[in-house]
Amino acid sequence: MKSIDLNSDMGESFGAYKIGMDESVLKFITSANIACGWHAGDPKVMETTVRMAKDQGVGIGAHPGYPDLLGFGRRNMKCTPEEIRQYVIYQVGALQAFCRVNGVRLQHVKPHGALYLTAVDNEEIARAVAQAIVSINPDLYFVALAGKKGELMARVGEEIGLKVIYEAFPDRAYTPQGNLAPRANPGAVITDPNEVAQRALLMAKDGIVIATDGSTIELNAKTLCVHGDTPSAIKLVETIRTVFKDNDINVEPMGKL
Repeated sequence: MKSIDLNSDMGESFGAYKIGMDESVLKFITSANIACGWHAGDPKVMETTVRMAKDQGVGIGAHPGYPDLLGFGRRNMKCTPEEIRQYVIYQVGALQAFCRVNGVRLQHVKPHGALYLTAVDNEEIARAVAQAIVSINPDLYFVALAGKKGELMARVGEEIGLKVIYEAFPDRAYTPQGNLAPRANPGAVITDPNEVAQRALLMAKDGIVIATDGSTIELNAKTLCVHGDTPSAIKLVETIRTVFKDNDINVEPMGKL
């Protein structure tokens, strides 16, 4: 039986603003990427999400991003590698503290949004992120983009000594080059549960995704991400779990793969 992790970005509410359906989504995933207060989230939401994930037996990861609350961390920022290293330490350290006081282990780190996509192509930024992670805890998993496009990010993480987990996105369209299609493009975010579940099945069972031009991209994903702020997120993860069960695919946290 094949095994794969199913993760989702969460903890993105803050102050008076409610984003996502974390409590419901947590019932169907095995790892949670929790916002650390810079692109989204706040201390109360961080601890609440840690506690909910712990109660559900879901692996907990930090989801650090650019200091860009207004842009939800999806805008590029001109930051030096040293600034990025410090930003990641600051954010991961905060979530790790909430994990510690609640008696649960921090499992992984996954950069958020524009920081993630910058690290895919920019070796200095990828190295800064990886150095920050290893300086906090070399046993943390480093989540990197699956496929040829993510090779730089993964290589840097492995060189520094991190355990790299390759990630794919069944609810996002892929360009023929292996990039995630820009969110501004029509169809970049896929919301139909059946379509997303079939894409997830291809990724988990056959290690491929179909790009926007119909070509096939090879992936070696060990974790699949469904975005928690998508309106149909609950139905997406529920349908994926049903399809996986029907096809003898086991779902468990990346730390147990």
